[in-house]
Amino acid sequence: MKFTLALLLASASLVPNMAGAQTPARPHTASHATQASHAAAMHGCVKIPEISSKIPAVPPGAPCAKSLYTLTTEPSVKVDYVSPEEGLSLKETLGIEPSTFSLDYIDTKPGAGELAMPHKWYTIQYTLYLADGNKIESSLDPGKDPFTFEEGMHQVIAGWDTGFAGMRVGGKRRLFIPYQLAYGPQGRGAIPPKAELIFDVELVAQSSEKPAPPPHEAPFQPAPKPATPPTNKPMTTPPAGGAASRPAEKPASPPAPASPAPSSGASPKPQ
Repeated sequence: MKFTLALLLASASLVPNMAGAQTPARPHTASHATQASHAAAMHGCVKIPEISSKIPAVPPGAPCAKSLYTLTTEPSVKVDYVSPEEGLSLKETLGIEPSTFSLDYIDTKPGAGELAMPHKWYTIQYTLYLADGNKIESSLDPGKDPFTFEEGMHQVIAGWDTGFAGMRVGGKRRLFIPYQLAYGPQGRGAIPPKAELIFDVELVAQSSEKPAPPPHEAPFQPAPKPATPPTNKPMTTPPAGGAASRPAEKPASPPAPASPAPSSGASPKPQ
């Protein structure tokens, strides 16, 4: 799967999750769905879930994790009656329980450029990890280019569309994007269901117009073969001036007898 294509196709994944009537959206640690984290988000640092040690650590001295925002989805239906045979998990099964989640971040490098503005074209370098340390894709890999999108236009997942607020050009950030703001309970391609995404991003540039695509080097062309060196074979056509000026030619030798074909079946060597 090309993740960059998936980024462009997943901006609507938040809608069914906000409705909360199709799949379970049970609060859990990976989504930061606790009232405690909600309160902390309004006052400063928040606790982020544990991630694999295979993901590079943030630079020493980086600030604590904070929340850009916290959301709670409320179902539009309520359960009036449940048969004892159905059990107590009906609300969870139907996905009609409230769900709280946050978009958290750590600014790993402050930018010195202009402040990121809404509805601009952002050019982003990124690396995507799952919480288990699995690296999904990176624009820094050989043959890849930075990703460009227009902010706020639903061209990317919701966590990207809202995740660069407060950044400056040249800045770097680690985003912790819950599945409700990414690929939802179903996942997509290499993204498992209900997967929280960890993005290391850099805001390379922003512009009012869509930037031109980056230039690509021309395909590799092999070096030209050297010219065939001249031979010292006698001329077969008389030079200007007639046969008198031509050096004497040796009498032609009789053709060599044909050699028998090799018994191994190998092709004879070229003459």
